[in-house]
Order: sequence, then structure tokens, then C-alpha cells
Amino acid sequence: MRSFASKMICTSLCLMMMAACAKPAANAPAASGTGSKAETSAKSDEKVELTFYYPIAVGGPLTETIEGMAKEFTKLHPNITVKPVYTGSYADTTVKTQAGVQSKTPPDVAVLLSTELFSLLDMNAIIPLDEFVAKEGGDKYLSDFYPAFMANSQTGGKTYSIPFQRSTIVLYYNKQMFKAAGLDPDKSPQTWTELRDHAKKLTKDGTWGLEIPVSGFSYWMLQTFALQNGKNLMTQDGKKVMFDTPENVEGLQYWSDLAMKDKVMPQGVTEWGTVPSDFLEGKTAMMYHTTGNLSNVKKNAKFDFGVGFLPKNKSFGSPTGGGNFYIFKDIDKKKQEAAWQFVKFMTETERAAQWSIDTGYVAVKKSAYETERMKKYAAEFPQALVARDQLQYAAAELSTHNNGKVTKAISDQVQAVLTGGTTPAEALKKAQEEADKALAPFNK
Repeated sequence: MRSFASKMICTSLCLMMMAACAKPAANAPAASGTGSKAETSAKSDEKVELTFYYPIAVGGPLTETIEGMAKEFTKLHPNITVKPVYTGSYADTTVKTQAGVQSKTPPDVAVLLSTELFSLLDMNAIIPLDEFVAKEGGDKYLSDFYPAFMANSQTGGKTYSIPFQRSTIVLYYNKQMFKAAGLDPDKSPQTWTELRDHAKKLTKDGTWGLEIPVSGFSYWMLQTFALQNGKNLMTQDGKKVMFDTPENVEGLQYWSDLAMKDKVMPQGVTEWGTVPSDFLEGKTAMMYHTTGNLSNVKKNAKFDFGVGFLPKNKSFGSPTGGGNFYIFKDIDKKKQEAAWQFVKFMTETERAAQWSIDTGYVAVKKSAYETERMKKYAAEFPQALVARDQLQYAAAELSTHNNGKVTKAISDQVQAVLTGGTTPAEALKKAQEEADKALAPFNK
């Protein structure tokens, strides 16, 4: 009887403990989707502290937003403390991360450009995430992320990063200026020809018809013209680029002509940060820029504005852009597991929706657009859906091995063309030669 009673007491205690563990956190959001696995890991007695590097590449108070999300995570996971470290631009964040990797003091988790995949693999810096993904449902879990965003996350059959602050390039336009120029304010230009014609009508004393940023992301802007004219700039394995093609020469010539020949946009190197400022100040009627700037424009524009697909030539097209979450190799396994819980939390459906609303970035999950908050927001502000809808024509951003040298090769030559220093044909031939040399070690 004592033995039987003892067994009954033990069984009762076990059931009570299981029920306690299964009880959700009191302050978890009703539709958070963080799941019992996350909550169970949070109940571990062992404290874990994560260093989280993140950049900001657009206007607006995103530091506050990120830090607020990190605090919310720690409330739900009391034993995991996330220390967000704002590390500047994407370029600054890459440099600081690489320095940490080389000194064996990497961050635990970081948002870096999705295009850093091959560079991080070459440094043996990151872990594949397939083991974690498998526990969440494998392909079913990943299928909720837009394929165009996953294109920069995977290689060799493995997943190395999870999309977070992602974007495409879109066309912003000033509806008041369209009306004044006799243009339809509810329709953006649809083709290269229409873009040129609109820009000519909109260019007046003190106002450009169009601005396209050059500094920082000139390769990214070139990709728009490459994709609209037929093909992307690189192979999926990151080992080869196709810069020197007739289609790319035509695209770069068109871009150059807008400034040099048609005189509808500034000549030379237009700064990344200057373009949205010029748009908001009425110095340009249209601009190419990341949808990550959408909330900034919405908040600060003193005029009615529209957002449209980038104009097409053979087809519509935009490279994707922005940052993904990476988890680093030279850290404790418990930190890797905690970092995954943080990544999962930050990209959960309801938070992906809210992040998109707060920032203008595209919500990385399809399910985010089915949430009530996103449906309501899109009904009030339909411009928020343009970048999402353009994803069907989007492709991976330029990403290769030795990515820094390859992107520098093409970016330098694009800038040389736009400053009048060389022709598109000469520039792309030189860029191809330099990129081939940088990629040679990976093609033996």
C-alpha cells in the first residue's frame, strides 16, 4: 500500500508540474504564435544573455521600435535577456560583425544584409538553421515566408538566415505635382518610356522629375534595370556574375540618359539619404527608394503621394533588399537556442504585421497580411500593399562569394558612368573583368 500510495503521489506531482509548465505566460499576446516551445524554453532556470546587433538604413525612430520589441521578448522569456546594440548602417554593422568573428567575440544574433550570406559562410561564421526549422514544421514553417525573400536565405539545400526587415524598391510620386503637370495622379508610369515622358513634364525650375540614389546601393538600382530587361546579375550559387550583357548595357544607358541626355534628374552621385529628403521637400516629383522608407514618407509628407511598381521594359522587376537574422557559430549552444527563440519571436505573424505598419518594410510572412491589424491598415493606406504585390516580379539581391569586392566592382563602374567618366559598355566590361577575378578562387 505504501508503494502504491507513493506512486500515486509521484504521479500527481508530475501531472501538477506538467500543467504548470503548459500554462502560458500571463502577458503573452493573444495571437502571438510564439508557441509552447518558446514558453517552455523560457522556464529554464539558467539565465542567458544575448548580444543583438542591428542596423538602421531608413528614416524614422526605429531604434525605439527594436528596443521595445526586445523588452517585450524578455518579458515573455524572463530567463533570456536581449541586449540590442545599434551598430549604424548595414555597412557599419557588417564591419563590426566581421571584427567580432575574427576576434572570436561575435554577436549572438544579428540583422545583416541578406546578401552577406556567402561572405559569412566563407568566414565560417554562421550556423545553418535547419535543425531549428525542422522543430517548427520544416518546409511548412518556411512556406509562410515569401519565396522572393527566401532566395537570399538559402544555398546548398540549407537555410542560413530568416527574413526580417525586407524590402523591394518602389516608385514614390507626388500626386499634387502630377495634377499640376496634367498627369493622372492615381496612376504611376508603367514603362521606361512613360517614366521618361512623365519626368520631362515634371522637371521644372527647382524641381527634378525623378531622383534615383546612387551612393551605397548603386548595384541595387542597376539590378532594377537588369531585371526589367530580362535577367538577374548573378547565379544562385554566388559563383558567377553576368554584368557585361547587351541587356545590362541598355539598362545602364537608359539610366544614364535620364540625367545626361534627358536632364530630368541630377547628374553625378546622388546620396541615398538625400533622395527621400528631396522628395519630402518637393525638390523631386518622383523617386526610386526602398519601401522601408514608406512610414517615414507617410509621416512627414505634407502632400498626397502615391506608390507604384517600378516601370517595366520587358517585364516588371525589382531586387529584394534589406536584412535577415543570422545566428553565430562560436557561441554556446544554449545561446544559439535562445537566439532562435528570439528570431522566431521577432518574425512571428502578428509582429511581422506590426513591424511592417511601424516601418514600411514588407511583412515577410504571407499570414501577416491576413491579420486583422494589417487588413485594417491596408484598407486605410493601400500604398502599403504595393511592395508586397510587386514581390511576384522580384528576385534575389546581388549576392556572391567575395561579395564586397564584387559589389564594389559594379558600383564603382555605375558611378563612373553617371558622373560622365565612361560609357555603359566600357564600364560593364571592366566590372565583369574585376568580378571574374574576385570570383576565380571559387570556380576552380
